[in-house]
Amino acid sequence: MPGRMTADFYCDEVLSGRTPVARVAETERVLAYHHTRPFWPVHVVVIPKQHVPSLTDLGTAGEDLLHELLAVVRQVAAAVESAHGAARVLTNLGRYQDSKHLHFHVNSGEPLR
Repeated sequence: MPGRMTADFYCDEVLSGRTPVARVAETERVLAYHHTRPFWPVHVVVIPKQHVPSLTDLGTAGEDLLHELLAVVRQVAAAVESAHGAARVLTNLGRYQDSKHLHFHVNSGEPLR
C-alpha cells in the first residue's frame, strides 16, 4: 500500500474519530468502512474495535472476537462479490503489516495506482 501509516492507524485515527470514515457494516465489536485512500475501485477495511495486534497475535482478544470479525469479513465479501462478480480478502503480517492492528481488506477491481 502506498504511504506508511502510524503504528496503529486504526486506533489512533479511525476509532478515535480523528479520521472520519464511511461505514459499510458494524457490530458492537467490529467496524467495516470504505478505505480512506482506496487502492482498488472497491476497497473496504474490516477491523476489530479493540486493539488486536495481528492475525497471528491476538493480544488479549479471545477467539470469539476473531470469529465475529471473520463473520463481518464474510458478510462484506459476499456483498462485494454479489455486486461486482469477484472479491479479494487480504490481511498482512510482519513487515508487510504497516498498521499493527488486525485488519482485513475486502476489495474488487484492478489496482488504481
